[in-house]
Amino acid sequence: MPLGSLWLPGVVSAVAVFLLSSLLHMLLKYHRADFKRLADEDAVAEAIRKAGPSPGVYFIPYCSEASQMKDPAMVKKFTDGPVVGLTVRPNGPPSIGRNLAQWFLLSLLVSFVAAYVARHTLSPGSPGLEVMRITGTVAFVAYGFGYFQDSIWKGIPWSNSLRGLIDAALYALTTGLVFRWLWPGA
Repeated sequence: MPLGSLWLPGVVSAVAVFLLSSLLHMLLKYHRADFKRLADEDAVAEAIRKAGPSPGVYFIPYCSEASQMKDPAMVKKFTDGPVVGLTVRPNGPPSIGRNLAQWFLLSLLVSFVAAYVARHTLSPGSPGLEVMRITGTVAFVAYGFGYFQDSIWKGIPWSNSLRGLIDAALYALTTGLVFRWLWPGA
């Protein structure tokens, strides 16, 4: 089956996921709990401004080598806290248009990877549930598994990851349903 025969379900599923994610974030708003406000935000922001970090990801206390973790002074820094992972973005209002464009491009990539896997595992006229199972599973892994890494390595609360996994399951279901509906020979 030529991959080109799957462009329509790929594009339609990406659009459907994009629209669903917009509805989830605008109507349900359960992702508001993903971020918390610091008690003295202005003082913390001023301290960060004073340090002048360029955009990037920072860790406090910072160790350039794992062997430093044994140094009593470093152990004291970790014990006294705070232990912080900090992402510094460029100054200025958030660019929601750019973020939405990147999200849509990611949705397209996920849909076309699902199409690629489905092309190599299914054939025209394959049963709808099989099409949905393969494409939905690929989509779930793509949309959801990064949350595990975020919680394991970056300290993102597991509750945040659970909300992301719920989204991933809904996006996967949407992707699977669209591919089932538009599968060649269905």
